[in-house]
Amino acid sequence: LIGMDLGTKEAGAKFIDNLKMLYHVANIGDARSLAIHPATTTHSQLTEEELLAAGVTPGYIRLSIGIEHPDDIIADLKQALDA
Repeated sequence: LIGMDLGTKEAGAKFIDNLKMLYHVANIGDARSLAIHPATTTHSQLTEEELLAAGVTPGYIRLSIGIEHPDDIIADLKQALDA
């Protein structure tokens, strides 16, 4: 698993929406590459203070990299960041 902070909740959600190959699901341990925006999904019930205490910033994205070709994964992440 890796994570990155895109700064704002809106930027994190937009990044997720622009992914074409990575799946937007919360299950970890899949053979596919996955991406999730915890602030609007798994941790959405928490207050801003609780999110920060849990280490979840508004723009934080969690990635679980699967078995797809690395070039395809990198290309999808790049195009979503550029969008």
